[in-house]
Amino acid sequence: MSAPVVDVWGPVSPGARSSYPPAPEPHDEWNLIGGTAWVYYSPLNRRQLIRPVILSDGFSGGSTDLDQLWHGLEENGDYRFISELHATGRDVIILGFADRTASITDNADTVIDCVRRAISERVGRAKLAVGGFSMGGLVTRYALAKMEQDPALPDHETGLYFSYDTPHQGAWFPIALQAFTHYATDKWGDAPAIGPVLRQFSGLLNSPAAKQMARWHIEKAVDTPEPAPERVEFLVKLDELGGWPRNLRKIGVANGVDTGTGNGVKPDVIAVRCDGETLLDTWLKTQAQGEQVIARLQKAGEEPTLVRTNGLPDIDGAPGGLFTMPSPAGDPGSFGLAGLLMSLLGNTVDPDFIATSCFIPSISAVAAADIDDPKALHRPISPEHSALDAFVCAGRNEGHTTMTEELGAWIVNEIVAAD
Repeated sequence: MSAPVVDVWGPVSPGARSSYPPAPEPHDEWNLIGGTAWVYYSPLNRRQLIRPVILSDGFSGGSTDLDQLWHGLEENGDYRFISELHATGRDVIILGFADRTASITDNADTVIDCVRRAISERVGRAKLAVGGFSMGGLVTRYALAKMEQDPALPDHETGLYFSYDTPHQGAWFPIALQAFTHYATDKWGDAPAIGPVLRQFSGLLNSPAAKQMARWHIEKAVDTPEPAPERVEFLVKLDELGGWPRNLRKIGVANGVDTGTGNGVKPDVIAVRCDGETLLDTWLKTQAQGEQVIARLQKAGEEPTLVRTNGLPDIDGAPGGLFTMPSPAGDPGSFGLAGLLMSLLGNTVDPDFIATSCFIPSISAVAAADIDDPKALHRPISPEHSALDAFVCAGRNEGHTTMTEELGAWIVNEIVAAD
């Protein structure tokens, strides 16, 4: 399977790929407020910035790794996105962040700084194309809307905004997975070997960006799932800016299908279970509608903790971009991540487990409906329901931010047509 552009768990995941072949040396590098931009001029433009396309990184741990991002965009085995943009005379600006878990509004300032720099460096008057992958689509959406509404900021001079499997209506971090991660961190967060790993994962799920993206969030295992205060505040700020940039064309793609066909994960079944040295009969279930015990967590020598949900949709099996698919590089998926952590805690994981599940529902990626509506999750998507001017969904439910010719070529064609 093609490598994703944005790996959600990133370097935090045990066994994840530690390095990638080095990206080509950029023609220019811009030090920005809260990030870095790497500029690759089209061979057709003789090292001048003439038709800038800004590609924003998304959510993961730590700072942007240019080598990893380049690999997902260009060396993914399916579609050379940067080369195809270069062939049309577009200059590519890869935008990275010093902290990919920081607030979306904070990283939007980095986008604004990058847009300013692109305009100042540009030769001619060609409009910019600006967008991003995963959370990068939200960061750029917010930044462009802010530039339109804030009189202290310059015109963004952007003709096209694009998003790639972006959680416009929210992302889904399984509550069972959140609960297990926080529970394990509470019990073993100070352990010499596994403790730092657990703290990193719990911190990732409790980071400002994760809280703003997640439709439902829990700070601790026993909390009631609901939008985090950080998400509520972000949505209010976004609404005050009009929700979207207006003075441009808005497009997007989803790594899930638009037919309503799910990924095959059934609701209310045990996704992963373990028993052993530190955990007794501990299991996580896939999400179902109605009242449900979603997880049983039990440290050896203690009473079990039962995690309950009520009123959530059967979203693990919904059409959409999947958590990073299991691969030889060590990417574990969603419930596969819990299984990996269970093993590292000295337990035996049942071999028949569900590794991955929906992360960005298709209706979220194309801004078509609220993901808390179970009917909307599993029905065909109509163009008139989307807040985007145009969108395309994948022909199958595939890994989140997987770069494919199907989606990548459509965006390239839209960028060219916007001139």
